[in-house]
Amino acid sequence: MAKLYFYYSAMNAGKSTVLLQSSHNYEERGMDTLLLVPDIDDRDGVGMITSRLGLKKQACAFPKSSNLTTVCKDWLKEHPNTRCILLDEAQFLTKKQVFQLAQVVDECSIPVLAYGLRADFQAEPFEGSSYLLALADELIEIKTICHCGRKASMNMRIDEKGQKMTEGEQVVIGGNESYVATCRRCFWKGASGTTEDS
Repeated sequence: MAKLYFYYSAMNAGKSTVLLQSSHNYEERGMDTLLLVPDIDDRDGVGMITSRLGLKKQACAFPKSSNLTTVCKDWLKEHPNTRCILLDEAQFLTKKQVFQLAQVVDECSIPVLAYGLRADFQAEPFEGSSYLLALADELIEIKTICHCGRKASMNMRIDEKGQKMTEGEQVVIGGNESYVATCRRCFWKGASGTTEDS
C-alpha cells in the first residue's frame, strides 16, 4: 500500500542527500521518479535539488499556487513508469498542498516522500510541516548532531558574527552562513558553536 512519508530533521542532516539517493535507487532499477521542489529556494537555481555533499539533480519547481494533485497526475500520465514522488523543502508547502499530496497517494497508489524541517529559527512550526506531521502515514527523523555532541533538533538563525537571531521573517533562504543546527539546550543559550561565542 502506498504511503505519505515525512522525513524531517534540523538543518544539515542530509535530507537532500537521502532524497537524491532514494531517487537513484529507483532509477538504477529502471523505474522513474518525480522530483518536486518549491520555487522559493533558488540558491542553486530554480528547480535544483542540491546536497551539501555536492550531489544535485533537476526537479520540477512549483509555486505556492500550484495544485500538486494536478501536477502529479499530469506527470504520471506522461511518465507511466514513475514509481515514487520525492519532494524537497517540504516545510514550504501550504496546508492545501499537503492535502493534495495525500490525495495523490490515495488515488494514484504511489508513495510520496516529503523531506523538510519541522520548525523555524524561533521554534515555530512551518505550515507544511505541521500538516505533514498530521497526515503522513510514516514519520522518519533524519538525525544530526549539535556542536556540543547532543542530537540537534533546532534551527538557529545566526548573523554574520555567529550570534543567535531571534527576530525576522520566518523564511530567509540560506545555508551554513545563516543557520546552525543545535540541540535544544544550546538553542536556549544561543550557543551556535562558532568561534565568536566559544
